[in-house]
Amino acid sequence: MAKALAKASVPIGAATVFPILFAISIVHLLNDTMQSTVSALFPILRDSMHLSYKQIGFIAFAMNVTAAVIQPLIGSLADRRPRPYILPVGVAFTLVGVIALALAPAYVYLVMAVMLIGIGSAIFHPESSRVAYMAAGGKRGLAQSIFQVGGNIGGALGPIMSAAIFVPLGQISVLWFTIAAVAAMTIQFYVARWYSENKLQPRPASAKSKAAAGVKKSALLSRNQVIAAISVLVFLVFTKHIYMSSISSYYSFYLIDYFGVSVQHAQLFLFAFLAASAAGTFFGGPLADRYGRRNIIWFSILGTAPFSILLPYCNLTWSAVMCVCAGFVLSSAFSIIVVFAQELLPGKVGLVSGLFFGLAFGIGGLGSAVLGWIADSTSIEHMMKLTAYLPLLGIFAILLPKDERVRAA
Repeated sequence: MAKALAKASVPIGAATVFPILFAISIVHLLNDTMQSTVSALFPILRDSMHLSYKQIGFIAFAMNVTAAVIQPLIGSLADRRPRPYILPVGVAFTLVGVIALALAPAYVYLVMAVMLIGIGSAIFHPESSRVAYMAAGGKRGLAQSIFQVGGNIGGALGPIMSAAIFVPLGQISVLWFTIAAVAAMTIQFYVARWYSENKLQPRPASAKSKAAAGVKKSALLSRNQVIAAISVLVFLVFTKHIYMSSISSYYSFYLIDYFGVSVQHAQLFLFAFLAASAAGTFFGGPLADRYGRRNIIWFSILGTAPFSILLPYCNLTWSAVMCVCAGFVLSSAFSIIVVFAQELLPGKVGLVSGLFFGLAFGIGGLGSAVLGWIADSTSIEHMMKLTAYLPLLGIFAILLPKDERVRAA
């Protein structure tokens, strides 16, 4: 690893630094695997601590909102003064949170433990996304996809861990994930060393060409146009993650209640959705680099609509097919949205990363709570049918400026 990272010390923007991208992707996998232990433990905690659904919902809310609030602050501070060695510090918070989660004797300690995990994620995501931007070279879509696919794979392991580890071994088995935390911290020290040696600088160019490019860019997009484009991206993230929450939080319950499948089988269906989401995340970036970010964002969200709308009206087999297709298509958008926003505000890479990852966490937590209330008030089938139309709002992607107007010089 050390030799690979030494070779990776090349000027920012000169080439794509794959050793760094794969390193932070592995850490993202480990980080989100540890984070997914929280939701994977819910069935165990509900029975062992006699928790209500409201209490379980608040655990998820506490972790996600903690991460959502802190991430933009971390990103903004990094833009002003990069702090490379905050990367392993973030994993250290997650390590303490995992230990506390495994040993928590009561509900209040569970909430405190997941908040520590939330703080760890809040530090990790904007800074690591910034590293991906630095290491991207000319392949920013691919770089974000490599970074984010690790997180998607880590999240997809939640249902598997629930069935294979936590059900037979119980809450204390979370301690095994301290090994993942130590491994992640070790890798982050190497990444931090590369980060400290390669500050985020403009791409090599003469002062004259830089000035000309800056004038041209400012003429192409006004401040109001940038604000409008960021607002559209925020709205698209909102619609995407509300629908993702409906599937990740409630699809298994829909299968159990509507089709009568077992809990174990429902978890396998959910795993298939999350695995398809990971694949979509990986392929979305390279496709955007080739066919344009705006085009793939538009296709990704709006293109999910046929699958999402048909899903609640299908039998079990076709419901699973629609769910997998929806996960693959919809998840191809997020890495591209982050890159698009970073290129709209190239001097605020950390803030943009923190804002959009924070939104993803916050909307996920709030969305789960609101959708749960709708399901309780009506039925889970009605809630699934209602959220099925959210991807149609992807039509607003047509309001985004064309790629050549926003791509950083």
